[in-house]
Amino acid sequence: MNSVIFDMDGVLFDTERLCLESWLAVSGRQGIRDMAEFFPRCIGRNGTDTRALVLEHYGADFPYERFRREASAEFHRLVEQNGLPVKKGVPEILNYLKQENWAVGLASSSGYESVTAHLKRAGLSDFFSVIVTGDMVEHSKPEPDIYLMACDRLGRQPSECYAIEDSPNGIRAAFRAGMKPIMVPDLVAPDAEIEEICHKIFADLEAVRDYFAD
Repeated sequence: MNSVIFDMDGVLFDTERLCLESWLAVSGRQGIRDMAEFFPRCIGRNGTDTRALVLEHYGADFPYERFRREASAEFHRLVEQNGLPVKKGVPEILNYLKQENWAVGLASSSGYESVTAHLKRAGLSDFFSVIVTGDMVEHSKPEPDIYLMACDRLGRQPSECYAIEDSPNGIRAAFRAGMKPIMVPDLVAPDAEIEEICHKIFADLEAVRDYFAD
């Protein structure tokens, strides 16, 4: 196998941690309860599914659009202040895959503008021949749609592709698509269900690169 599709947030960039920090800052100002416990349920989901989950949890009268605007502004403030944090092993694995002529794609639940802006900012755009984002599908992870589209655009069968993910929702999506899910945990550790459906679990992307090189 020489085809792999990456998730972005929590895999290439430490942006899920920044997103959590942003959501907690806004929820603290607005007096919103239990956001730290709720937030992990949203990891890996696109904007449409996240909105539905938030309204289901906090009620239909929750000011979601205002909350998202303020959280987005806080997120971008943190990025401007501290830079875009790249995860350990990203340059090493991407350069290895390029040298070995792997087919490499990206399947992120974030929106296209955000994804391409992050990749450009980090100088990583040219490593990916296919980019599929959450606003290209009705339902993102844990549904398999985004990975099925990415495999199709990459010209590979799902069974021929690894998926590199950090979240349970992402692992479920890749598994349901028929791929070989590799987990590099970030904010949420794998439980027994996720361990069962993972092809492999590694501590970081350097370990994934070593596995591919064996």
